Amino acid sequence: MINGVPAVAAGQVHATADVDERATIGTGTVVWHLAQIREDARLGRGCIVGRGAYVGPGVVIGDNVKLQNYALVYEPARLEDGVFIGPAAVLTNDLHPRSVDVTGQLKRPEDWDAAGVVVREGASLGARVVVIAGRTIGRWALVAAGAVVTRDVLDFALVAGVPARQVGWVGRAGERLVAAGGSRWRCPRTGELYEERGGTLVPCPG
Repeated sequence: MINGVPAVAAGQVHATADVDERATIGTGTVVWHLAQIREDARLGRGCIVGRGAYVGPGVVIGDNVKLQNYALVYEPARLEDGVFIGPAAVLTNDLHPRSVDVTGQLKRPEDWDAAGVVVREGASLGARVVVIAGRTIGRWALVAAGAVVTRDVLDFALVAGVPARQVGWVGRAGERLVAAGGSRWRCPRTGELYEERGGTLVPCPG
């Protein structure tokens, strides 16, 4: 629904997309070709859902979020405002995946507990990133293309590799920060300063 009007009627959903009537879509959000948005998913304002992307049942997505082509966001993931999910990235939800149980019977939804990924405000995941179930990506963090995230990622951290490991810091502009003396770091694009405190990074006042 968009402001109480079915999404298709409001003209924000491509004809080939599959949006469940129980999903909620914020004003200005666009859903492109062949995307699927499942029941009870909630998308905020001004989002873009790319071709072939998938949003699972009950997933909660904030404002101004971009899901690039074929991104897969499995329930019960939660994406805060300003998040970027790159092409073919996967946010998983099962730590012990099996098609059948120990008796050989096909597993049903009630046979396992989904553990959703949380992506905090402004964070970005590059193309083909995989995030293991239950992990949290911190505010304004950047996960390099092709990384596999097996541990929580700190705010402003730049992580890369398989498994993903921190290789630096990034600012809100997405640029890798440069050392500015002592425990301080500077964004080469904006000049913003950040300070490292006990292994975490925080913006400097002013």
